[in-house]
Amino acid sequence: MILNKLKETPKDKFLIITALICLLIVLLIEFLVFMPIEASTYGILDFEFAWTQNKVETIFTAWGVEGMNNQAIAIYWDFLFIVGYAPLAFCLIVLISRRSGEKVQQIGLYMSITTILTGIFDVIENVNLLLMLDTPTSVAASNAFAASLFATMKFILLFVGIIYFAIASILFLLNKIKKRNE
Repeated sequence: MILNKLKETPKDKFLIITALICLLIVLLIEFLVFMPIEASTYGILDFEFAWTQNKVETIFTAWGVEGMNNQAIAIYWDFLFIVGYAPLAFCLIVLISRRSGEKVQQIGLYMSITTILTGIFDVIENVNLLLMLDTPTSVAASNAFAASLFATMKFILLFVGIIYFAIASILFLLNKIKKRNE
């Protein structure tokens, strides 16, 4: 099976260096781009999870032209953020799965696929958000629904990946402590 190749390839050193570079990208964008954007009554998560045309129009009214322009810029930056967080999650999941028992490792190899799907779902979400921002006076209900649907799937996969990583890390540490005490 092709996922079994992840047990050895790419090498740990490559995964660690890639993870560090990706972490730097994520932190820089978070602190220099996302955090400085002033939110009004509604933030970007409200927009991502608006679900309906009416809710999007309410958010746009609260944001005004300047707020919508700021959010559009942030969404464009989010494409680079995806390049940071998706490979970072992939590297961390592969690294911890390599240090896990057979069952946990096999789950981790499958979990590595979710990081790729998360990035793809985020891109689809962003495209729909930008389409709505591009035509604020005629927001398509399908764009609002699609953006929210793909945001939901993205966050579910991220949450599942984080849970896997946390559990696998705890199991790894417990095994390491157990072996040290033997």
